[in-house]
Amino acid sequence: MKQTNAFVPTLREVPADAEAISHQWLVKGGFIRQLSSGIYSLLPLGRIVIRHIETIVRDEIELAGAQEVLLPALQPAELWHQSGRYEIYGQELIRLHDRHGREFALGPTHEEVITSLIEQEIKSYRKLPLTLFQIQTKFRDERRPRSGLLRCREFLMKDAYSFSADWKDLDRIYDAMYAAYHRIFQRCGLNFRAVEADGGAIGGEGGTHEFMAIAESGEDIIVTCNTCDYAANLEKAASVNTSVESGHTPSHSQAVGQMERFYTQDLRTINELTDSLGIEASDLIKTVIFIADGKPVAVLVRGDHSINETKVKNALQAIHIELADTETVRSITGAATGFAGPVSLNIPLLVDFAVTAMGEGITGANETDYHIRHVVPGRDFTITLAGDYRNVLEGEHCPCCSMGTLKTVRGIELGHVFKLGTKYSEKLGATFVDSSGIEQHMIMGCYGIGITRLMATIIEQHHDEHGMIWPVAIAPYQVHLIPVSMQDQAQSEAAEQLYKQLQEAGIRVLLDDRDERMGVKLKDADLIGLPIRIVVGKAISEGLLELKERRSKEPAERIAVTEIAAHIQVLLGK
Repeated sequence: MKQTNAFVPTLREVPADAEAISHQWLVKGGFIRQLSSGIYSLLPLGRIVIRHIETIVRDEIELAGAQEVLLPALQPAELWHQSGRYEIYGQELIRLHDRHGREFALGPTHEEVITSLIEQEIKSYRKLPLTLFQIQTKFRDERRPRSGLLRCREFLMKDAYSFSADWKDLDRIYDAMYAAYHRIFQRCGLNFRAVEADGGAIGGEGGTHEFMAIAESGEDIIVTCNTCDYAANLEKAASVNTSVESGHTPSHSQAVGQMERFYTQDLRTINELTDSLGIEASDLIKTVIFIADGKPVAVLVRGDHSINETKVKNALQAIHIELADTETVRSITGAATGFAGPVSLNIPLLVDFAVTAMGEGITGANETDYHIRHVVPGRDFTITLAGDYRNVLEGEHCPCCSMGTLKTVRGIELGHVFKLGTKYSEKLGATFVDSSGIEQHMIMGCYGIGITRLMATIIEQHHDEHGMIWPVAIAPYQVHLIPVSMQDQAQSEAAEQLYKQLQEAGIRVLLDDRDERMGVKLKDADLIGLPIRIVVGKAISEGLLELKERRSKEPAERIAVTEIAAHIQVLLGK
């Protein structure tokens, strides 16, 4: 492609609303443009990158045994009612009505649609297992679209679905997809980890893993062990709750004294209490009121711990969970926010294991400006349900090997694989007749990759202060060919000849044939970030060109025109 014909509208200034590095560079480099909040147009360079990512994904997913389909984006709402997810998805599900008043949804995912299709078409075990996939636009009405392509309302996704007669076949397909995902992200040049994860709104009966790219800009927190291979999303990471880790004696009988109510005017927060009372945060029992599917519950964690809402939601098997507002807290506890406590609180109490291991603690008194000391879990309040309801902390023991300690890094979710079991096949009637003539529900799996998010994530890991640095496999072009002056006949003729020679060798080339200053051309070249830059300058009279790899900090090297094609082939790994 010649740059005079290319639609590459680069910018000199960073867009005011672009916080993520990938958002900044993709807009500045002329890869994307925003139409509305969370909705973007892919410009030619962006579309080429996406096409290369799609090719890698198709190669590996088909190698894993999947066949490609294309399912409707417009989905009848009754399918979502039938699966039970119409309310679960809530406001993220974009709903609309046709001229006849029938309700539809723009697909955020396709479990319902694919299960409905297979329910109609497959009735015998002889047709199983089967894995189908598609690459298609998805729609989710995000509350706060942000970070460019990392969190959109409209995005491109690869979603695959497997149907099996038994769990053994599902395990085999899951392992094949798990391996395919590793190959995909490796080919895209990413530093990533597969971590244990929560099933979320998709759910399922078996295991689930997220593939996370390591990036400081990531919204997710990854918990890993410094000794074994344990890795989990913070939502899923299990805490080890022992009396040793709690810092308190676990025997309630050794608690000192009976409960004592005392005055704590305006001491609402953990920091205010510890500073004023001269205690540790771990001496406090924090009581937080939630509304789960319309009903209040209280969650108790130690003062130095934070509540994991996903664990609470899963323990309650709730569809919706949210913090109670100030008025609700007052109506339940009789006190202002900050003074809630479990004593005489007449709602279910979910008590974290670390609290049950405490000999005693200080809690709110359910009275404004008062707390209670010497509160003993199990003696002074009833534990409705004990469990792991908190986020793990760095330095804790690993729940897997018990020898290592946990550390955290930030990450961006690239893909997710699920063992769904019969969650959807039961609700949507996807059955088959097994070899004994008995009707059974199909065992399902689900496997997703965010394609447009993947493009942005690559930039989060591959950039510098000048712009993007595309890995060879997905770069829009492999070589940026730049004559210093198109007005110089020797330079322009050499550039044209080399342009044709490289194209004939199967190398993708962007020729900057613009009548621009060299400084502008080089600035755009660094911004766009193609893997190899070749400059045709005055040295062409000696048969020499300048070659520089975008990722290299070394200065450009001079290469003979006669050797340049072979040299590039080596650099590209061809």
